[in-house]
Order: sequence, then structure tokens, then C-alpha cells
Amino acid sequence: MTEQQRNTPYDLPDVSGLTIGILGGTGDQGKGLARRFALAGHQVIIGSRKAERAQQAADDLDEGLPVRGAENPRAASEADVVIVAVPWEGHKALLESLRSELAGKVVVDCVNPLGFDKRGAFPLPVEEGSAAEQAAAVLSESRVVAAFHHVSAVLLLDREVGEMDLDVLVLGDDREATDTVQALAARIPGMRGVYGGRLRNAHQIEAFTANLISMNRRYKAHAGIRITDV
Repeated sequence: MTEQQRNTPYDLPDVSGLTIGILGGTGDQGKGLARRFALAGHQVIIGSRKAERAQQAADDLDEGLPVRGAENPRAASEADVVIVAVPWEGHKALLESLRSELAGKVVVDCVNPLGFDKRGAFPLPVEEGSAAEQAAAVLSESRVVAAFHHVSAVLLLDREVGEMDLDVLVLGDDREATDTVQALAARIPGMRGVYGGRLRNAHQIEAFTANLISMNRRYKAHAGIRITDV
């Protein structure tokens, strides 16, 4: 393989042997991602504050999948790649408590800081700029990537849905880390990881989730996104 071929954006690493930890894996999005990655052949560890609750979430999937539950510190330390899918309200405190366990790891933040009122969903201001940038500020020794913000939990959990028809925007400042996450997204049938820029641009990706929620309510759908000409 030539140097030019190695540098192509379509040349992604083999991630088939990676173990994936999901903090907040007892929620629908976390549980849905756990299911899809396990179906793709990955060992998955669902994390929660209580090991029993995490194991119950794993058992709920009930498909003979390679998913197990553990307390958050154990899920973080034993996984190769860790996805953060916790509610925004507990985001910073959880990451602060897991700095040592997450040091050196690729950490994928998919948290959307949103508020809701009678007019629907709206983005919340974040001091650091975005949830992903907050994660990077807290986890200074981790390789933080933003991804999986626009994936429908309903479709992830639906056994009748064989393929996920959407692109996942992947943002980060570490090329190797973003390539890894793009490759992980591609492990899920129908899904594709597309590089979307530096981590400083994550705020509009997180905020766009409010627009998707509005679309889904209006059209009674589970809208995702596709990027053209890439």
C-alpha cells in the first residue's frame, strides 16, 4: 500500500476485535447501541452506577448477545473504546469520577445538551462550547470524539429493523481516534461514519438533535441524516 493510499479518508482500521463500554447503557440509546454492536460481534459492557441495574439492562436484550453489565468504573477500565450516553445533567460529574479509568482511551461522547418546553426541544448553552468539549476538558488524558448523536434509540432497539439507514457524523482532533470511530459506525449494517470536523464544531451537531426531534414529532418518524457526494 502506498503512502497516498494510507492517507485516503476511506482507509479505516480493523476494529472488529474491540470491546466497547457504554456508560449510561441502561438508557434506550445506550442499550440500543449495545445491542447493535453486539450483533456486529463486539464484546459489550453496559455501565451503570449499580452493577445489578447494568446486568438487568444486558439481560433485557435477551438475544444471546455478548453483552454484560458492570459498575461504571469497571466498564470504563475493561473496555477498549468507551461511549458516553448518560443524561446531560450527570455528564460532567460522571466523567470527573472516571478520569483515571478513561485515561489513554478513545472516549466517544454522544450526549446532547437539550431542554424541553411547550414549544419543543432546544439546545442548552454549555460553558465549554459543547458536551464533547466539556468531556475533552475533563478527560485531558483521553482521546475524545463526538459521534452517534442522531441515532434513533427506537430503531436501534427494534428487532424488525435489520439496517440503520443513516450517516454518523464523527468529530475530533485526533485522526487515529476519529478513524476508529468511523470504522466502528460502519460495523453496524446500513450505518456509515463520516468525518465532520474538529471537536470545536461539535456544538452544532449536538444542537441539531433538537431539529431532528421536531421533524420526528411533526412527521411521526425516526429521522436520521445522510451526507451526499462523499
